[in-house]
Parts: sequence; C-alpha cells; structure tokens
Amino acid sequence: MYHYNDFDRAFLAERNAQFRAQVDRRIDGSLTEDEFKPLRLMNGVYLQLHAYMLRVAIPYGTLSGDQMRVLADLAAEFDKGYGHFTTRQNIQYNWPKLRDIPDMLDRLGTVGMHAIQTSGNTIRNVTADHFAGAAADEIIDPRPVAELLRQWSTDHPEFQFLPRKFKIAVTGSPNDRAVTRAHDIGLVAVERDGQVGFEVIVGGGLGRTPMIGKTLRDFVPTEDLLPYCEAIVSVYNRLGRRDNKYKARIKITVHENGVDTIRDLVEARFAELKPLFDGVDQEMLRGIEAQFALPDFRDSSDLPPIVDPILQSWIDTNTVAHKRADHAIVTVSLKAHGQTPGDATAEQMRLLADIADRHAYGELRISHEQNVILPHVRRADLPAIHASLRNAGLGTANVGLASDIIACPGMDYCALATARSIPVAQKIATRIEELGIEHDIGALKIKISGCINACGHHHVGHIGILGLDRAGVENYQITLGGDGTETASIGERAGPGFAYDQVVPAIERLVTAYLELRDAPEETFLDAYRRLGAAPFKAALYPQENANAA
Repeated sequence: MYHYNDFDRAFLAERNAQFRAQVDRRIDGSLTEDEFKPLRLMNGVYLQLHAYMLRVAIPYGTLSGDQMRVLADLAAEFDKGYGHFTTRQNIQYNWPKLRDIPDMLDRLGTVGMHAIQTSGNTIRNVTADHFAGAAADEIIDPRPVAELLRQWSTDHPEFQFLPRKFKIAVTGSPNDRAVTRAHDIGLVAVERDGQVGFEVIVGGGLGRTPMIGKTLRDFVPTEDLLPYCEAIVSVYNRLGRRDNKYKARIKITVHENGVDTIRDLVEARFAELKPLFDGVDQEMLRGIEAQFALPDFRDSSDLPPIVDPILQSWIDTNTVAHKRADHAIVTVSLKAHGQTPGDATAEQMRLLADIADRHAYGELRISHEQNVILPHVRRADLPAIHASLRNAGLGTANVGLASDIIACPGMDYCALATARSIPVAQKIATRIEELGIEHDIGALKIKISGCINACGHHHVGHIGILGLDRAGVENYQITLGGDGTETASIGERAGPGFAYDQVVPAIERLVTAYLELRDAPEETFLDAYRRLGAAPFKAALYPQENANAA
C-alpha cells in the first residue's frame, strides 16, 4: 500500500489551507456561489439538491484499516452517520456543512487521503480491479501503475482544464473487473514474449452517448505507458470539443475523427514525449512497486466442515479464489435486501476496519459495484468473519446476484437526476427476496441510473434501468444485454418505458421468463439473451402488446 512521503504531506497541507481560505471567503460573502464553484469543484465539493456533497477519492479502491476508521469518523461527526460508496471507488458524504469541509479534508490528510480531482474537467480518480494483488488470475498487480498515473495526473499543469472529465481504469487480469472498455482510457495488462505491457483502449464511456472503447494499441510496454497516456490526453486536450459539453468527451473525439487518425496523432505526440521522460518515471514506478509488496502471509488450516447452510451460501457466493490456496478473497455486500446500495454506517465501517486488521492483513478495497472487499483472508477465518458481518447486517450472500444492484443516488440527492434510483433498487431487491429465487437465477447484473448521465452504469447492466422525466412523470426505460467485462457490450433498449410502480413487475416478468427460457441452470441471463436475442424477453416485458397482436 502506498504511503505518503514528506512531499505529499506538505503538498496536501498547503492545498487544504488554500481551500480553507476560499471557504471562509464564500461564507463571509466575499465570493459568490458562481465564483466559488470552480474552486470547490477542484476539491471535490458539489452542491446537490439539499446540501453540499464531498466526494473523497479512494485511489484504485485501496484502503487501510486506519483510513476506513477516518472515513467512519467523518460520517459520524460531519454527516448523518453514513457514507455512500460510488461506482468509481469514491466515498461521498451528502450532508456536510460547508464550514466543516476544510476540517474534514485536514482529517483525511492525516491518513494520506484527499478529494482533489474527484470533480471538474480533469483526470479523475484512477480506478482498478478491486481484486488487484490477490486474484488468482492476474498477470500483475495493476495498482503500482495506477498510483504512478495518480501522481502524474494530480495537479498536472496541462490537464487541469480538459474539455470534459477524464477517467482511467486499469486491470492486471484478462478477466476485466474494472470496466476498462467503458472508460476514456482503459488499460489491460498483457504479457508478450515474457514482457508485461498493456493493451490501451480509448474512447469508451456511458452517459448520453454510450460507446465501447476501441483498441488504440494492443501492446504498450510498461516503460512506455506514462508517455503514451500523456500523448493520448494531450491529443484529446487539443482536439476535444469545447463548444458543446455533450460532445466533449474523448469518445466523441475518437468517433468524429476516427480511431486511425487519433492513433496517428497519438503516436506522433508519443515520439515527441518519450525522450522527455528519460526513465525517471520508471524509477518512480520501482519505488512505488516496493510499497505494494504482498503481506507476510500466515499459513491457514483447512476450513472445518460447515453445517450452517447460511454460512455455506455466503462462502459459495461472496468468496473467490486467491493466489494462495489457503486464502480467499471476500466480498462484503453493501446490498442487504431493501437497503440503499453502497451505503455503510460509521459503525459498519469501523467493524470492517477491525475485521481487516484482525483477519485481512489490514487491507480493504472498494469495488466499482459498491461493495467492500477483504482481499487476503485465511480460509480458516471465514466462519468468524461471517459471524461478525452477519451481526452487523453485512452478511448478505448476494454478490453478483439479482439484488447486488448498482444504483446512482438519483433524485433523492443528485441535482442532475430526473428520477429516483434508490427506491427502485430497494423494491426490486425486496421483491427478489420475497420470491426466493435469487440463487436459482444466478449471475445477473441489474444497474440503475436516475438520469442520462448513467452514473449507475445501466448501459452495461444485463438488465439496465434508466429513469427519466417525461412531462413531469418519472419514466423508466429498460435495456437488455449490456456487459461491462472483457466481452463488453451496450445494452439494447427494449421498448417503451414503464411508470415508477410498473418497474418491479416488469423486472419480475423478465427474470421469470429467463428461468423458463434458459437451456440449463448453468446458462446465465446474459448467455441466454445472447443465444436467443431480444424477442422472447421483450415478449415478457410487454405482454399486452402480444395480446393485442393476437
């Protein structure tokens, strides 16, 4: 895990002091809200429907136990006792008072955290595979590269006023758990002739015009990665449109100019930049890598025979293979049926920190699916961990299942949203639990957004739900067949939208139809959709149309 050095700490202290002075000037009226807006955005502060919101970066999703405790303290002292983990490995506090935010930032600084570039038209928090460093299938731990990118992009003088926000995701595994193909730059580790490098993907993104990214180069050696990324952002900064914010993302730049033209420009710029790096970045990378050494693993005895079916279900659903056979990766669900996806109370955060320190070598991760990961756990400790989680309402065995729903804050909080997301997610999860079919359904990604900006990633949900305002009434469109993995695809709109109270019955018809259509229990919803096409699923969604046609 990366630890801040003296330079980092001094930089952060100076930055926080600057922002404290800016907040003071806003409170005493020296700055108008319009004048204050660009300053607060540079420090992760939004103005939402009801209050200011502070978005804190969790670089590549990695946290220590002490960092999690500080996040818990902030929730207890400055919010309403909880925080909201987002799809980009951030945590958001929805109710801080503006005068308290400088104190919150100072507190974060004591554990090497900040909110810089979690908003604004800059390179945002660099995200990564939440199983990084622990997954049995990875080629490399991608976090040192992600940290190098974070240091390079933070306060980069050329990239503070890009045409639009810019997002980078990194995975060290061929199994994409970082949704790299839906990012402005997606980096996928590959190995060629014994050398590790990266496939570089550009122009992915969701929102108003969803697109799957295109491969710019299928192999960039690790030593060339930083100048190559700088070349991409440099070309985008020059070509990206500033006349229309809805056409300003790099996905539109790539689409309008063509990927071949963009590639030629990037290669030319890369040739100019590469000599300037002179190996300094590689020295930095080696220093960073040394801080991401694996923990000093303790051998684990075998897991004793399990007689508790609830524990067995949790182990089957919420754990995956670790690099070591006697360890496991645990995903803690923040999606108890009927609860707000991604929310954790201060007490729950403190418990997770304690479990991490006791059983997981002091490490936690936040996933883009709004859950918490314990990356290194001795298998013999699983019963004790589950018992602790269960007592705190964190033992739900639903990771990857229908109620493990990604949902944006929606109209309950967000000033951009035009429909509610959270209550829709809660009602779907509750109904799935009532039906008792969740484990029979198996792997199913349901994702919900409350507006066209798609913070809930609905375009890459096997079932996506997009809430919109239609003449003052909430209307929910359903998309089918989306996928955020290495076989990424954008979901297809199924047909007319549904009223708020019609969404849950529509989802129920969809999953019921899937259970009847699949050719075996092993065939997932997405596989069945790809085999059969949309027609039988649309028939389930719109039974009245079939009746009228008959």
